[in-house]
Amino acid sequence: MTLVASPRRPWLLPAGLVLLGLIPTLGGGIRLGELSAGGPVTPDNVRFFDMPLPVVAHIFGAVIYALVGAFQFVPSLRRGPWHRRSGRVLVVAGLTVALSGIWMALWYDMPASDDGLPMTIMRVGVGGVMAFAIGYAVLAVRRRDFTTHRAWMIRAYALAMGAGTQAFTHIPFAVAGVTPDDTGRFAAMAAGWAINAAVAEWAIRRS
Repeated sequence: MTLVASPRRPWLLPAGLVLLGLIPTLGGGIRLGELSAGGPVTPDNVRFFDMPLPVVAHIFGAVIYALVGAFQFVPSLRRGPWHRRSGRVLVVAGLTVALSGIWMALWYDMPASDDGLPMTIMRVGVGGVMAFAIGYAVLAVRRRDFTTHRAWMIRAYALAMGAGTQAFTHIPFAVAGVTPDDTGRFAAMAAGWAINAAVAEWAIRRS
């Protein structure tokens, strides 16, 4: 899985991806802290206390996928066995993220502030595309089609990193001092995934 790294600064891109991944990592850490401490329980998080396994799996999978995946973009690491070994871990972590995300969107009892059919459809769609991308990349590398493998792993990683970009697409609401309604939340989340998907396609075509 490669993006476009500067030959003079090969660590610049992975460092930026690690920083982007820290945003959802911190959010996940806060959620795990709430669960381990037993509260406080609110209408917005009661579903996690009622059934913690899906969200815990999602958080751990996302942290591994975001942070370990960033180092797949270091050219020197791609030339050794680390790339293949970590790649196997990333396949499991990525599928955990995608499938647990679909499960939560479909079967968690969502609060009114986070509900809505369009949001559910979008979350399930993104999770489905991410799972497909990882599966297709695995099939491609098994037939030694490394170009296709690289392209689909980049797409999967871009979708997974949408949570980090979404923190920035929500900034206009914070600056305006308003809480986004369902339409605003949908637009901000869709924009985060769309931005990452566009950057991924640009990188695939450039490389």
